[in-house]
Amino acid sequence: MSTSSSPPTVVVVGSTMIDLTAYASRIPRSGETLVGERFQMGFGGKGANQAVMARLLGADVVMVNCLGDDAYGDMTLDNFATFGIDTTHVHRVPGASGVAPIWVEPDGSNRIIIIPGANHDLTADQAARSVRRTPDAAVVVGQLEIPQEVTAAAFAAAREAGAITILNPAPAALLSNDILELSDWLIPNEVEFEMLTGVPPDSDDALTGFASETATRLVVTLGEEGAALVSPELDRVIRIRSPRVDPVDTTGAGDAFVGAFMVGLASGLDERDAVRLGNACAADSVTRPGTQSSFPPPDRNAQFLAEIQGSLSNA
Repeated sequence: MSTSSSPPTVVVVGSTMIDLTAYASRIPRSGETLVGERFQMGFGGKGANQAVMARLLGADVVMVNCLGDDAYGDMTLDNFATFGIDTTHVHRVPGASGVAPIWVEPDGSNRIIIIPGANHDLTADQAARSVRRTPDAAVVVGQLEIPQEVTAAAFAAAREAGAITILNPAPAALLSNDILELSDWLIPNEVEFEMLTGVPPDSDDALTGFASETATRLVVTLGEEGAALVSPELDRVIRIRSPRVDPVDTTGAGDAFVGAFMVGLASGLDERDAVRLGNACAADSVTRPGTQSSFPPPDRNAQFLAEIQGSLSNA
C-alpha cells in the first residue's frame, strides 16, 4: 500500500505521568536501603509517550487526558507544547497529576509503579466528545492507565468516524467485553500477554487462539526478539525480529513501538511494515536513558521510514 503524502492525524486517549527514575546497581531487598547511582525526572505516561513518539514521526497528534492543578500538570502542558501536540482536549482538575516511580538496573530492565492521580478523572463523555471533534483522525489509541469505560467511549466514537482503534492493554487487566468489541488491534507485550492468557507467547497456537478469542488483530511485542503479528488476512503468525542493539534503559520502549506502529498504519503502511517501523523506533530508544527523552529524533525517524519505503519500492 502506498503511504499518504500529508501527515496523518492520530488521537491518543491516555495517561500522562511524571517519571521519577532511579538507576542502581540492583533493586533493594525488602527493608533494605540502597545507595543509587543517579536520578532523572522526565515526562512519561503511556498515553503521553505514545503521543510524543507519533509526533516525532511527523503525525498531527491530539492528546486527550486529565491533569491536576499542580506544578507537574503545568510542566506536562509545557512539554506537549514543545512537541507541537494539540492539548485542546487536555482537562485540568483539582489535585495531583500522575507520577511513576521507576527503578532501572544495569542491564536496562526496569520496575515501575504508577500512581494515576488526575488521569482517572477523565470522563467517558469528555473522551468521546474529543474524538468526535477530531473528524480527520485516522487512528485512536488507548491504554489501561485510565478507566476502561473512558477508553471504550472514545473507541465507540472512533468507530462512528471510521478510525482504526488500537488498545495497548497495559498495565495488564481483565478486559471488558465493551472495550474488546470496539478494539481493532491489541498490542500487549510478552508479560502482559501471559497475564491476560495464562500462557507465554511462545507458541503460534497461543497467539492465534487469543486473537480468535478476542476477535482482534494482534501484535505482541517481544523485547529484543521484536514482535509477533497475527491478523485475519494471515494464516500464520509472523515473527518480525528487532534490530540488534546494546540496551541501556528499556523504559518506554513499548510505547515507542505503539506510537510508531499507529503512525505506520495511519500513513498507509501495511501491518508488517508498521511492525518493522515500531521495532526500529523501539530498538533505537533503548540505547539511551529515559523515556520520551530516549525516543529517536525526527531525522532518525525519517531514515527509518525511508528505509521501509525503499524496501517497498524495490520489492
